[in-house]
Amino acid sequence: MENMIDESVQGNTLSLESSEDRSRKLYIESYGCQMNFSDSEIVASILAKEGFNTTQELEEADLVLINTCSIREKAELTVRKRLEKFNAVKKTRPHLKVGVLGCMAERLKSQLLEEEKIVDMVVGPDAYKDLPNLVQEIDEGRNAVNVLLSKDETYGDISPVRLNSNGVTAFVSITRGCDNMCTFCVVPFTRGRERSRDPHSILEEVNDLWQKGFKEVTLLGQNVDSYLWYGGGLKKDYDRASEMQRATAINFAKLLELVAMARPKMRIRFSTSNPQDLTLDVIETMARYNNICNYIHLPVQSGSNRILKAMNRLHTREEYFDLIDNIRRIIPECAISQDMIAGFPGETEEDHRDTLSLMDYVKYDFGFMFAYSERPGTLAARKLTDDVPEKVKKRRLTEIIDLQRKHGHFRTQQHLGKVEEVLIEGTSKKSDDQWMGRNSQNTVVVFPKENYQVGDFVMVKIEECTSATLLGTAIGY
Repeated sequence: MENMIDESVQGNTLSLESSEDRSRKLYIESYGCQMNFSDSEIVASILAKEGFNTTQELEEADLVLINTCSIREKAELTVRKRLEKFNAVKKTRPHLKVGVLGCMAERLKSQLLEEEKIVDMVVGPDAYKDLPNLVQEIDEGRNAVNVLLSKDETYGDISPVRLNSNGVTAFVSITRGCDNMCTFCVVPFTRGRERSRDPHSILEEVNDLWQKGFKEVTLLGQNVDSYLWYGGGLKKDYDRASEMQRATAINFAKLLELVAMARPKMRIRFSTSNPQDLTLDVIETMARYNNICNYIHLPVQSGSNRILKAMNRLHTREEYFDLIDNIRRIIPECAISQDMIAGFPGETEEDHRDTLSLMDYVKYDFGFMFAYSERPGTLAARKLTDDVPEKVKKRRLTEIIDLQRKHGHFRTQQHLGKVEEVLIEGTSKKSDDQWMGRNSQNTVVVFPKENYQVGDFVMVKIEECTSATLLGTAIGY
């Protein structure tokens, strides 16, 4: 999940078009991964039907919600500071109610609600449909909590409101929860067991986005490759499915194909993959359809078999290399990115060198790299000792980042002189005179605006590059 945490949007508030028939105001902030931001869109849709307009002004809100993340300690500390701020506002707006949503809600429900008494409502990620009842409870002066994890909730029947959208790219959630018990990760405990969304509802959402002018969708899940629809229910129960359910089951490769065929002019991406679940049929499907982007985010976390085992990653270094080789063989121009953890418990210098040598083998296009931070509730926190000194973690992380920067520059240089299709997403952060977009490989491309518009597919000749960005000139649609 780390790779889906965009630091530039942390704490964003949402603002939707107001309606005169709604009399109350909702202020909602989101933290964490893209799944959390997607969930906030669902919450906004549910509460709009309950009479709430959104506001970006905290001081005029009737209900404040904060959608939380438990992936990293930094996010939890930020959320606590925000809750202190909300409670300060309560002194001048005594009717104001404060609620916590998402992963922290499930993990810290008793602490936030009963011990510290800093919130009125706690709502877990599978309980958003219960919000109308929970809001009624707090309106009547009672605390409200629902953190029950569901075996079947996917919110497939709710049309999300698109928040802070560029109108060009959108995320479509296809799975919830995760069955991969990686020892460093809290997601299985806060979001529950893995279940997949009805493919018909996914296609309906993609078609609706196309009709609204969106040009690219990312199929989103904690582990998209393990998508499996056989009529509903948990993936772990598939072995009890009937013959008919098995015969009509749809796996991720088939879903990817259905989406690509439904909208051949729309770009399709997906995130996040797990090496143990990314199968050859997915790679072959990507190769067959031009509108499926040539990009795979493939977290490895470590290059050491010993550490991979301690992390409960169900693949070896050698199996990962085989997967990389198959991707390169079937889709030679495919970009690959990584997640990497430095300083996992028990990591030695030899383990660290294995990680660096794995990076040298793959030469990732880009990556998301972090020093290990023990998360309460994870298997690693319960069973392993965080024994790598902070100074060593930071040094190893620096070496990983430096090597990734070198490899990133190697990869961007391979685009020089080529003409590539770029989807314009918005104005460049560094210049109002230039557009920013992405090519199929998910690399940022910057070029002069001329007469092009947001949402255009433009052919750009790549002339210069940095380690992460391509610079060029548009030569036509």
